[in-house]
Amino acid sequence: MTTTSDPTTVAPSAGAASVEASAAQAPAAGATPERLAAHVVGGHVVDARGTREVVRVSPVDGAPTTVLVPADADEVAEAVGAAYAARRGWRRTAPGARAAALRTAAARVREQADELGALLTADTGRLLTTSVESARVAAEILEEAATTGLGATGRTLAGDPLALDVVRREPHGVVAVITPWNDPFPAAAGLLAAALVTGNTVVHKPSERSPRAGWALGRLVAEAFPAGVLEVLNGDGETGAAIVADPRVALVAQVGSSATGRAIAAAAGARGARVLRENGGKDPIVVDAGVDPAWAAEQIAVGAFTNTGQLCTSVERVYLHEDVADAVLEALAGLARDMRVGDPADPSTQLGPLVDEAQLAVVEQHVDAAVAAGARVLAGGSRLERPGAFFAPTVLDGCTTDMAVLTDETFGPVAAVTRVPDFATALELADTGAYGLAATVLTPSLDHALEAAETLDVGTVKINAVFGGAPGGSADPRRESGAGAGYGPDLLAAMTVLKAVHLETAVPPRP
Repeated sequence: MTTTSDPTTVAPSAGAASVEASAAQAPAAGATPERLAAHVVGGHVVDARGTREVVRVSPVDGAPTTVLVPADADEVAEAVGAAYAARRGWRRTAPGARAAALRTAAARVREQADELGALLTADTGRLLTTSVESARVAAEILEEAATTGLGATGRTLAGDPLALDVVRREPHGVVAVITPWNDPFPAAAGLLAAALVTGNTVVHKPSERSPRAGWALGRLVAEAFPAGVLEVLNGDGETGAAIVADPRVALVAQVGSSATGRAIAAAAGARGARVLRENGGKDPIVVDAGVDPAWAAEQIAVGAFTNTGQLCTSVERVYLHEDVADAVLEALAGLARDMRVGDPADPSTQLGPLVDEAQLAVVEQHVDAAVAAGARVLAGGSRLERPGAFFAPTVLDGCTTDMAVLTDETFGPVAAVTRVPDFATALELADTGAYGLAATVLTPSLDHALEAAETLDVGTVKINAVFGGAPGGSADPRRESGAGAGYGPDLLAAMTVLKAVHLETAVPPRP
């Protein structure tokens, strides 16, 4: 279905379907893996024509679950072309109508939250309860953008009283949205909503490591928009590179690894396209003297072990004041040893598997190297002897700055601990390294809290809570963690470009 000629009307794309019809849950062990060979192009679900295949296996038992057929260069060009052709009609669609389409998408995502959550768990091993909640959060993000997007305005300038000078906010045109596997629903919803509500058309590529979940969400959202406004391409890194290289793509918005972010920034920058990217993290937590050890241990455990340590803002470095270190470590090691590790679909499970064997190998390598260099294992320390990509929740004491577990992104359930003699030393160590996404400080001292907020060169500083924060906040990642505003009104602004307009009457003014 093509976009209606009435710019105030939003016609949904053809082929609306439920998640169950578009993507099935993981097949039983020994079953034939699902073949995911489709894209949304020009308002229709079309069969993939590519010849390459990517096979994904269950993180729980290693059985093949999905055969993904990535979009090839011709399919990328076709999708970008459809988005490019739709861009003028969409930018001239009334903001209220664009917001209405987002609300329709939000309602569909909310209705399918259970099914979306099941797909995410099957793809990545994330706990089912948190997967379903993640889908619901995505619906909330879509709705929030529908409201805040109506307030994105320009400004009037003080110029000649007989002329009109304004600064307009306009969409970039075609935006590429490339999203990750570890928390794909909120990441995709945030970028898609901000781009679409400000009048851009979008080509979206979900991660190949969460293929069914990414496809299901992308298709649900696309169904709420006119043909060509939101294209969804299943693919891998080769597909993403082709999207980024297309000269019709004006802005690339990516959440994912730092290596991918650097490659995107180089490729897009070489042809003058803009880039927004939120990439990896190596987030520290500083535990000051005077804190309650049991509470500090709980905060560290939440930060290090939530989603099996596979969040950009997971706690990966722990700096403990020597006055409380022994007590905190005793409590933390006990929490790690007591965690229930197992099937992520089981409500009693507290820690699921890593996403795949490749990620497990990274975690195993970091931990083994740290132990060989002198770190002490207080809990965990190895993969579990069972099918699937399971690694025990791990606490390492005595980590030093030359260890990869303190310098490189581990992305696993590992709390790497360094003892420090004072708060100043902890802040200095926390502020080192290649990444600058977020940091947490636990302290009873207001002076120390203010000093941390001022000193730490990261996008987000969290005081006395490892997770949390009000909606609408925004933060610019630093260094290897990316570049560009990430949330709320600032993200909406980043999805637009400024144009100055000077208007004078063609009729000479009266004397």
